[in-house]
Amino acid sequence: MPVFHAGFDPASPPTRVRFECGARHGLARELDALALARALVLTTPQQRGQGEEIIGNRGDRAVGLFTNATMHTPVEVTQAALAEASRTGADCVIAIGGGSTIGLGKAIALRTDLPQIVLPTTYAGSEATPVLGQTENGVKTTLKSEKVQPEVIIYDAELVATLPVTMTVTSGLNAMAHAVEGLYSQDASRLSSALAMDGIRAFVAGLPGVVAEPGDLASREDTLFGAWLCGTVLAQVGMALHHKLCHTLGGTLNLPHAETHAIILPHATAYNEPCAPAALKPVAELLGSDSAAGGLYDFAERMGAPTALKSLGVAEEDLDRIADLASRSPYPNPRPIERDGIRHLLQGAWEGRRPVEEA
Repeated sequence: MPVFHAGFDPASPPTRVRFECGARHGLARELDALALARALVLTTPQQRGQGEEIIGNRGDRAVGLFTNATMHTPVEVTQAALAEASRTGADCVIAIGGGSTIGLGKAIALRTDLPQIVLPTTYAGSEATPVLGQTENGVKTTLKSEKVQPEVIIYDAELVATLPVTMTVTSGLNAMAHAVEGLYSQDASRLSSALAMDGIRAFVAGLPGVVAEPGDLASREDTLFGAWLCGTVLAQVGMALHHKLCHTLGGTLNLPHAETHAIILPHATAYNEPCAPAALKPVAELLGSDSAAGGLYDFAERMGAPTALKSLGVAEEDLDRIADLASRSPYPNPRPIERDGIRHLLQGAWEGRRPVEEA
């Protein structure tokens, strides 16, 4: 089928991406390349030690440490960080952490155009996207702008070597969900589909090694490579049912982000697989399964991921409300969004049973 067409745009702003164990110790070369000299280092309170290590390595080229990065990027936290950037005369930010810290760096860049150097410590993939979510007065909104795309991404496997296995697995499945939905996205291209399959393949190769030996840096590098690939897919194409359901569940019931993605992924895939068989067939083949949905469920189960919404504290009586909300507004998806079908999907995810194609 024709995949490159008039107007094709890979939607990839120029970003330097570096994979290297110990690369955090060599940030001076990145600062030199961008002619930067005064970095404000960003972390969460829990990752303060990693920020202090960066400052220790950078000497007088790190002018401050802001350690209050917060989930969902509250505007008031951004304003406090902006004040610190102004006070210290920072000419860039170095963000070390997961989505909370990376989001704060993006929020600062949106308002100041300060360059960003990012060192991810999870697999969420936000660093690879020009997307920013912010919260103000209890309302979270999302925007897309090249202004928030980091200039440099440093993937240092030593930074994720101590990430707990359970968090590694659920964060990895969250990343894989970007790739799976990218395969059947309405604006999928030959490039995005190739990146998606390579991203899934990297996690299928790397996650078992991490589960067996969490400190195995080779397996950690595989998973980081997968995170970058899957995040790049997320930057290029629109998402569909899986992400809609996860956002509805998380926003309505305050569920943990990665665990929700891990549980929903095989069930949303089963819902869509009858209407996107060609797109999802490579996933089934990669996982050696009768279906992509079944293969994803079996893989998650082997990795020790949660498989049932009820394990997250979701009550069965919540499912009707979630089905109503998730089917209220139409959005692009391979299969039409039907309330009864969504409710059936949620029941299977709540019980944690292996899904079949939701024909």
